[in-house]
This record gives sequence, C-alpha cells and structure tokens, in this order.
Amino acid sequence: MITIAIQAGGRSSRMWRDKGTVKLGNLALIEHVLKQLSGLGDEVIITTNQPENYDYLGVPLYSDPKPGVGAAYGLQTALEAAKGETVLVAACDMPFVQPQLAQYMLEQLSTGTDVVVPLQEGHYEPMLAVYRRETCLPALRLALNQGMMRLIAFYPQVQVHTVLDSELNQLDPDGTSFFNVNTPADLAVAEKMLDAQN
Repeated sequence: MITIAIQAGGRSSRMWRDKGTVKLGNLALIEHVLKQLSGLGDEVIITTNQPENYDYLGVPLYSDPKPGVGAAYGLQTALEAAKGETVLVAACDMPFVQPQLAQYMLEQLSTGTDVVVPLQEGHYEPMLAVYRRETCLPALRLALNQGMMRLIAFYPQVQVHTVLDSELNQLDPDGTSFFNVNTPADLAVAEKMLDAQN
C-alpha cells in the first residue's frame, strides 16, 4: 500500500498566509499538488496545523505534535498517520511536481532501500521523497529525541537511494518539480509558468 502525504504544516512566514491555500490560477497550491500526484497512491493524507483550511478537500488531516518546530516533525506526523508502508512525501508549495518523477521514485524503493530522494546539484530534496515507514519512523524518532532537527538527520541510519541529476534531467527536463512557491514573487513566476502550460 502506498500513501501520498502532502506536507502543509509550515509557517509560511514569507507568504504571510498559509501557502497551501494560496491560489494559482483557479486552484489552491495544494490542489495542484494533489492533481499532479493523483492516482499514484492508495490513500492521500495531509499534515497541517491549520486543518480548518483544508477540510473542504475531504482528505484525512493530521497535525504535528509540536507545531511550528520544523519539517522533521511534519514527516514524523506523516509516517505515523500513513496506512501504507511506502510513503511519498511532497510539499504543498510544489505545484509543478511531475508525476513521472514521483512514479519513478516509488519504483526505486526496492528491498534494502529505506529512502528514495532526489539529489539535485548536490543537495537532497527531502520534501519530495519516498520513505519506508517501518525503518524510517524509528530512525526519525531517535534523531528528534536526540535534538537533531534537520529533516535529513536520520539518513545515515537508513539505506538511502539517491536519484541523480542525470535521471532527473530525463524525468523532469525543466526541473519544475522542485519549484517552490515561498514568496509573492515566486507566485508571480508560477503564474507565468502555468500560463505557458495552457
């Protein structure tokens, strides 16, 4: 079973409002993500500390045990709530995530692999990654209990498969999957990108 977990628990300090609800075209940002990833999993959940903003989606909503202290707790919430052993995590502010990339990453979670994560220009992209619940959740809990708040702090304790630039260039030639809408200026760029697609 595969769970799609959309992370919408951030503080959105640079957008001045809940990013997932910001409109891009006729849809909220989170609706774009849901649309792009539709059909890839057996269930969809959303982690958010403002559940009232997402009730209308009709998707199970889960809040962090310690709101506002970082994305690692959001990942913990997603892994604890997921019914699936395989969990595809995506941020709510990535409206152009490419389904073929997500599908490819899901296929790479083979025996002996715990995390499938893009390594773009030398940097992990843990907010668009696939996690094996059974092994990642205890490793993440241990890292958080030890005060290690970085989202990738538990990676050394599990088996990580990286999706390299050469693969990313084939699956997402324009690199749009990793475009985050963090600011009003980013939203303006996203609007132009959306117009170009239509």
